[in-house]
Amino acid sequence: MSSSVRIVPVILSGGAGTRLWPSSREAYPKQFLPLLGDRSTFEDTLARVSDRSVFADPMIVTGEDFRFLVADQLARAGVSGRIVLEPMRRDTAPCIAVAAELLRASDPNAVMLVLAADHLVTDKAAFAATAQAGLAAAAAGGLVTFGITPTQPATGYGYINPGAVADGRVRKVTAFVEKPDRATAETFVADGYLWNSGNFLFRADAFLNELRTFEPEIAAVAEQAAKAIAVDAAGDITFERIDRAIFAASPAKSVDYAVMEKTAQAMVVEANYRWSDLGSWDALWEMSEKDAEGNAVRGGVTLSGTRNSYVASDEIHTAVVGLENVAVIASKDAVLVARRDVAHELKALVGGLRAKEATRKFADEHARVMRPWGSYESVDRGSRFQVKRIVVKPGARLSLQKHFHRSEHWIVVTGTATVEIDGTTKIVRENESVYIPLGAWHRLGNEGRIDLELIEVQSGSYLGEDDIVRSQDDYKRV
Repeated sequence: MSSSVRIVPVILSGGAGTRLWPSSREAYPKQFLPLLGDRSTFEDTLARVSDRSVFADPMIVTGEDFRFLVADQLARAGVSGRIVLEPMRRDTAPCIAVAAELLRASDPNAVMLVLAADHLVTDKAAFAATAQAGLAAAAAGGLVTFGITPTQPATGYGYINPGAVADGRVRKVTAFVEKPDRATAETFVADGYLWNSGNFLFRADAFLNELRTFEPEIAAVAEQAAKAIAVDAAGDITFERIDRAIFAASPAKSVDYAVMEKTAQAMVVEANYRWSDLGSWDALWEMSEKDAEGNAVRGGVTLSGTRNSYVASDEIHTAVVGLENVAVIASKDAVLVARRDVAHELKALVGGLRAKEATRKFADEHARVMRPWGSYESVDRGSRFQVKRIVVKPGARLSLQKHFHRSEHWIVVTGTATVEIDGTTKIVRENESVYIPLGAWHRLGNEGRIDLELIEVQSGSYLGEDDIVRSQDDYKRV
C-alpha cells in the first residue's frame, strides 16, 4: 500500500499568531505574512508539499475570516486544494478529526499529513524524505510524528522520548513531555530526546479509531460535522463549511492531549532538517541571517552599538543604539520593544490591548485592512471626515452598498474604476473623481488588468465600518 499511496497534506491555518505582535494580528496572522523572504509561511508550506509524486492536493483547514486570504495565496502558489472552514477555534483535535472524516469518506485508506501553516522548514527534499520514511508505519496503522533533533535546551517546545526502533527510521514513542524548565531541558537533550514538531502522519481511519477510544465526544461531533458539511461557492472558489452548532458541541482539546499522549500506536521519525514553529521573535531571530554582531534586521533599519538583536520595520525607518538581546518591531501604527528572552510572553500583552476599547484595534487589525476584493488603509481622520487609500484587485468589485451617515468622494490614482450609483454606471479614469451622495446605492469595481488605487474622502456624522447596508455581494457577506 505505501508504495502507491500519495500522502494528503492537511494544513492547519486558523491560528491567531499573537506571539508575533505587532506584525501578526487577529485579522492577518503570521501564517500569511512574509516573515522570512518573499513568501508567507503558508506559501512555504504549500511549496514543501508540491511534489505530486509524493503528495496529493492539500486540504486547508482555516477560519471563516481567513478564507479569501487562503484562496488568494493558493492561487498565487498555483496550487489547487480543498478549503474547509471551521466556524470557531476548538484547538487542533476537533478540526483534524473533521478533516480525517472527510478524507476517509473519499478514500478509506487515506494517509494524511497534518501540518501547521506557520512553521518553517529549511530543506524541502529532507522534509519529503522524512514523510516517506514514516509512510509504511502510518499505512500500517501507526500514528507517526516528526521529532526534531534539538540544537539547544529550548524551554518553548514539548519533547519526545524515542524508544525502540520499529522500522527503519521509525521508533516507538516512550513518552511525550510538556515544555520543561531549563535544567530539565538540558537533561532531555543529553538523554537524546527530540523536540515535538506538532506535525503528524497517519491513516485517517487509524486516527479516528484512537480518537473514539480516548475522546468519543470529539469523534462523534466530527462524524456528524463531516456529514453536514455545506459546500459554498464564491465566484470560482469553493468552500466547505463546518456547521457552527454541531462544531460548538465539541470539547476544545489539542491532538496531543486528545490522542498522541494516550495512544500505544505513537511513533516518531527523527527529522534531519532545520525547523522552527516561529513562536516568538526570539525564534525568528534564531532562524534569520545575522550580521557580525549577531543582529538580524528586516526593512529600513539603522543600528549602532547593538548586538544579538532582531529589528524589523514595515515602513518607519527605525534606529537602535546601544542595546543587546532585544526585539524591536515597528509597524505603521504600533511599536514593540522587548528583551528577546521574554518576547514569547506577548499573549498577555495582546490580551490587555484587546480588553480596552481604546487599544482593541491594535490587537486585532493592521493599519492596512485586507478584504476579499483588495485592501483599505486610513491615512487621516478627524471628527467628521476620514481619508482612505483603497486598492481593488483586477476583476474584483465591492458590494452594492449604501451608508446612512456619510457621503464619499473617490479620486482615482491608478487604474480605471467602474462605478455604479443608483443604477447608473460610469467609468472613472486616473486623475478623475466621483461623488457618492449619502444614502445612494453604489458599487466600485475594477475591470482592468492592474490594481485600481484610489483615495476615498468620507464626510459625515458617523464614519464607523458598521455604517453599511449591502444589497448584493460577490463574497456572500449580505
